[in-house]
Amino acid sequence: MLFGHGRLVDFRACEIKILVALSQLAKCVHVAISAAMRTGSISRKTNETSIDVEVNLDGTGVYDVSTGIGFLDHMLEQLSRHSLIDLKVKAVGDLHIDQHHTTEDTGIAIGEAVLQALGDKRGITRYGTAYAPMDETLTRCALDISGRPYFVWKVSLGMPRLGEWDTELIEHWFHSFATSAGITLHIENLYGSNNHHIVESCYKALARALRQAVEIDPRKADAIPSTKGTL
Repeated sequence: MLFGHGRLVDFRACEIKILVALSQLAKCVHVAISAAMRTGSISRKTNETSIDVEVNLDGTGVYDVSTGIGFLDHMLEQLSRHSLIDLKVKAVGDLHIDQHHTTEDTGIAIGEAVLQALGDKRGITRYGTAYAPMDETLTRCALDISGRPYFVWKVSLGMPRLGEWDTELIEHWFHSFATSAGITLHIENLYGSNNHHIVESCYKALARALRQAVEIDPRKADAIPSTKGTL
């Protein structure tokens, strides 16, 4: 401690303040770098489909989607817009047979791209819960980016098709996505009568829950959100 300009100067206290400031700056830099790098790109080619997917977890909900299945395109656009995840999907599949392979492989590829973009999952909020109303319909989604794929689907649909999309494939898309992304995903339609509204509320609820879960928590930007130390 020295006198300077007529005042006591506590160099130790100044040093501590500088170290605290540098630590906070380092966390901010880490968050910025993590955000800049949270992208995923998947190219999935089989004898049944050819699918290219790009995601940016820290986007603004910009999308460019083409699967050859109109209603699926519409749902993926909702997923992007309401999660704020930028999403590009180009899928060409054997639609002359049916829509099963294209639906399944699109879910797989998007899930893999999200998993890739998450990296080691350091700093993420991890959990997300959302309710999505759409007119007479209300759907709830809860998810955990746990690294343990699990899927619960409590949704009943009374129509065989929405547009040209077989409604039995909708559950399959969500299952494929959850498994490939490594998340625990619960979706439950609480009530509703219009099948279009029910399905759209499922995608919007997923979007909002996913948006919560992938967000970086600045208080834990350097930490894996698990006592195990890994996800």
